[in-house]
Amino acid sequence: MVSAMSLSKGCVLCHQGAKMVLFVTGRCHRTCWYCPLSRERKGTDTVFANEHPVDIPAQIIQEAENMSALGTGITGGEPLLCLDKVTEYCRLLKEHFGQKHQIHLYTAKAPTDEDLAQMQGLVDEIRLHPPHECWKEILASDFITSARHAKERGFDIGIEVPALPGLELLIPALPYLDFLNINELEWGESNAYQMRERGYELADEEHNAIEGAKNWAEELCRHEKVHWCSSAFKDSVQLRERLKRVAYNTARPFDEITDDGTIVYGVFEPVSGKTVTVASFFLERFEPDSFLLFEGRVEMAWWLLEKYADELEGKKYVIERYPNGGMVVEMTPL
Repeated sequence: MVSAMSLSKGCVLCHQGAKMVLFVTGRCHRTCWYCPLSRERKGTDTVFANEHPVDIPAQIIQEAENMSALGTGITGGEPLLCLDKVTEYCRLLKEHFGQKHQIHLYTAKAPTDEDLAQMQGLVDEIRLHPPHECWKEILASDFITSARHAKERGFDIGIEVPALPGLELLIPALPYLDFLNINELEWGESNAYQMRERGYELADEEHNAIEGAKNWAEELCRHEKVHWCSSAFKDSVQLRERLKRVAYNTARPFDEITDDGTIVYGVFEPVSGKTVTVASFFLERFEPDSFLLFEGRVEMAWWLLEKYADELEGKKYVIERYPNGGMVVEMTPL
């Protein structure tokens, strides 16, 4: 269902896990029932670089460096509601990494000529999200006008939509686009009620994909410019490759990097009053790069903790988590 020629430049980098995700706002002018955005992010103006909250712009550059990012995908919410912020961040990224740092922007608005002029030279690729209700009249919509003007200004331009019934209505738009991406419809906490109301069910127990979504895309996917992006691919390839890039850049000497890009290490919390004794134990026996001493705990190579567990009095467990202080995936007591 996928032609290699259908991949936009931004998608090529996403396949490599080389694109940082820059979430600029949770505010949006639309209320699409299928929106997967979490309740924690929806309606807020908190910025996230990948999974990390951003307080100052320099943190965006740091996160991009942590994963050796070759590009950035700007998303929301609706990024065009804070276009000044978007252009500030894009300029920062381009100045730091150079023009080769590819930036794509996802928007559910049809950018005006003024919007396009403000983004020119900063955003390379625009992904339009025309709402489901305007697909029947797509050629008469502002999105096609915006797409034509964007191409005239040198942007790569495409449409990106979730797999919903009626996708074939977008076929007339293809001559005006460089690409069209279809994301497999996904079940999320914020759209679960709407999914149930429409009678949709999960395709399997391993992913969030909706049963039948792939069938809705079959006719559109026959066209060369169209790319199908499955839920399984996002989970098993895209995210994993991005995590690996971060892990190899940020893992400590004693962290073990898994095939999924997570890191594994051991944690020892000594009983109260034994901190000095514990410090001596580690400093005398182990190489300096095999552990780190913190107040109230020691982080170390998991296999060392397992080997010496019987000699250590206190709480002992192995942690698997996303790299660079990310989400804990599993905690296993010893």
